[in-house]
Amino acid sequence: MKPASELEDLIDMMARLPGLGPRSARRAVLHMIKKRGLLLVPLAKAMSRVAETARECLNCGNIGTSDLCEICETEKRANGELCVVEDVADLWAMERAGVFKGRYHVLGGTLSALDAIGPDELRIPKLLDRVATEEISEVILALNATVDGQTTAHYIADQLEGRVSVTSLAQGVPIGGELDYLDDGTISAALRARKSI
Repeated sequence: MKPASELEDLIDMMARLPGLGPRSARRAVLHMIKKRGLLLVPLAKAMSRVAETARECLNCGNIGTSDLCEICETEKRANGELCVVEDVADLWAMERAGVFKGRYHVLGGTLSALDAIGPDELRIPKLLDRVATEEISEVILALNATVDGQTTAHYIADQLEGRVSVTSLAQGVPIGGELDYLDDGTISAALRARKSI
């Protein structure tokens, strides 16, 4: 017997999430329906609140519920260190590791000639503005160890040459690795052993 169209719509939407296919989405929906009061209703309410309040930080690109995220609003994090990451998931991975105490800048991706993504399609101009206007002494490039990530790192390093110290994460980040999938200890070691570019 085929589920009602509302259920099929929910299953189809869940199947679009990263890591879930149609079968996993179907199992998740059935589990939520069985635990309607504990899971489905609170999840629907939380998703509705997030849909109304979530926004991109105007300064760094993080996701929060106000125009400036909590990290950008905290004065003690204005210590001159700016960590550049590809996306918000990478920022959250760095925060989860708990070793970086400065501020962040989310690029929103990497340079890619194949996908016609240049500096203006990313938040690179905003990064250059921040370096010019904020008291930044070091830019840490915490970009994924992929071809596009390294191309982006070299481009940014060239743009910032002679303006600030530019470093990158060191040991522990494998070639082709993505920060969001690394454990906290690996991220901590890579940040502590960063090197000049």
